[in-house]
Amino acid sequence: MVKAVIIDDEVNAQNLLEKTLERCFPNKFNVVEKCNSVDSGVHAIKKYEPELVFLDIQMPEKNGFELFKYFDVINFEVIFITAFNQFAIKAIKRSALDYLLKPVNSLELAEAIKKFDTRNKGNFAQKKLTLLLENLNVNDQQVSKIAFPTVEGFELLHSNQILYCKAESNYCCIKQISGHTKMATKTLKYVEEILPSNAFIRIHKTFVINLNYVVRYHKTNKEVELTNGEKLPVSFRKEEEFINAILQNN
Repeated sequence: MVKAVIIDDEVNAQNLLEKTLERCFPNKFNVVEKCNSVDSGVHAIKKYEPELVFLDIQMPEKNGFELFKYFDVINFEVIFITAFNQFAIKAIKRSALDYLLKPVNSLELAEAIKKFDTRNKGNFAQKKLTLLLENLNVNDQQVSKIAFPTVEGFELLHSNQILYCKAESNYCCIKQISGHTKMATKTLKYVEEILPSNAFIRIHKTFVINLNYVVRYHKTNKEVELTNGEKLPVSFRKEEEFINAILQNN
């Protein structure tokens, strides 16, 4: 069985999550301890060495993110839990980590557990949580690297390395300024949401571009030319927004 720790200051939320795990995944998880604070959670993790921690973000004395400063090495996976769709969620997504909104939905829980079962462990957890803490301390314009989920695990890229993103069915092709491409196992809509909004804009149902690499706009053909010479279509619906963004960016 998978050893798990639940850290949440609300007893009802603890019990609901535990019962949902038992109902949806019988004989899969052993919740070794339920904690109501970061301090008690740290003690439980060091005592039981769980493989998975369910961690509430908003707690009275210390928020959930403070838990990680008590560990030199992170060798457990984390699924965050929050009652608010807040700014921190973008940082969590940018780090290829999972979160659940309260009250916990069994379908969303099942999806998060599915990812837990297939993801890489150990060092990857450490890298993702380190990236999360870096991105929590900066604003949207100064975002550190972004972790894009891939078939193999995840790819760390700085937003400045990205030329554009292209929809490929339920996946997203990320074209880098180096010429290399990476395939993210997320939709273009998802990727658009985690990119810095000051630098990236949707110009078409298929494309999100980095405004910093725009060379010119061909109004007649409704095409934008990028620094690598590629020309991408701008839809009629997106034209005005795109032109305004270019003017503001310069």
